[in-house]
Amino acid sequence: MESRNLHRWDLAPREAMALQARLRDRVVRVDRIGAVRRIAGVDVGFEQDGRVTRAAVAVLEYPGLALVEQAVVRVATEFPYVPGLLSFREAPAVLAAFAKVRVAPDLILYDGQGIAHPRRFGIASHLGWLLDCPSIGVAKTRLVGAHRAPADRRGAWTPLVDAGESHGAETIGAVLRTRKGAKPLYVSIGHRVSLETAVAWTMACCTKYRLPETTRWAHRLASG
Repeated sequence: MESRNLHRWDLAPREAMALQARLRDRVVRVDRIGAVRRIAGVDVGFEQDGRVTRAAVAVLEYPGLALVEQAVVRVATEFPYVPGLLSFREAPAVLAAFAKVRVAPDLILYDGQGIAHPRRFGIASHLGWLLDCPSIGVAKTRLVGAHRAPADRRGAWTPLVDAGESHGAETIGAVLRTRKGAKPLYVSIGHRVSLETAVAWTMACCTKYRLPETTRWAHRLASG
């Protein structure tokens, strides 16, 4: 699977933040998604005390959600851990993993934020734009924004709202209960999907567990 190669990754944190601010308007927040037959999950782990980044891509067929392809890549970690700059630390390994995927997915779910991000350009948006593929951020924890707790039933959600840097108050995501009694997930637009579509596809990928099957498969690969 090919990606755009439009900027360097070896930026200073301040330069990386400025790049995010410049690129955030490239994110398409409406549905530009066709038929979905394959969905990819992405997760990243680290080895050797963080010196090696291990990125995993799991491609599942839809609607059966069976694994049909996988790729795991290990590369040297070049960027420090800085909140809000996850893509600069993890994306080089993720893109290398996608380069090994032979059949491109129709949709990608990232274990991270999309526009639910201080500069509205988290890893799901950044990589969705670089890969020019519909993408969704499905995070286990909140980065920014405030919300009410969703009802304790499968599929219930409430808006995640944030004022942000130089933004008026806006809905940046959904706080989604994928399983009764489980902690909610933080779902946001990555690229080329609306929020409602992002919620629907996240639920479509969740079976009896809190996390989507895409994330569960990718996490197994990234942790192995």
